[in-house]
Amino acid sequence: MSNQEKLLAKIRNNPKSVRFQELTKLLEWHGFELKRSKGSHHVYRRGRYMLVVPWRRPHLHSYIVKDALKILDEIMDQEE
Repeated sequence: MSNQEKLLAKIRNNPKSVRFQELTKLLEWHGFELKRSKGSHHVYRRGRYMLVVPWRRPHLHSYIVKDALKILDEIMDQEE
């Protein structure tokens, strides 16, 4: 199991304890680019997909993580 798969499994198992760095690393592995950062909000984009990730410590809100997982699932389904 690769590091990407391990991180994705960790995030899926507990979306309430995901750190900002973990989610952004996963997004970048899947081709998302940081388009802009204004204050605490970071905008990641890949094609028609856009995700705003607000920097928060120690963990992100679970709805942000669930939105990211939904987008990643769509991308992985299209790539298969």
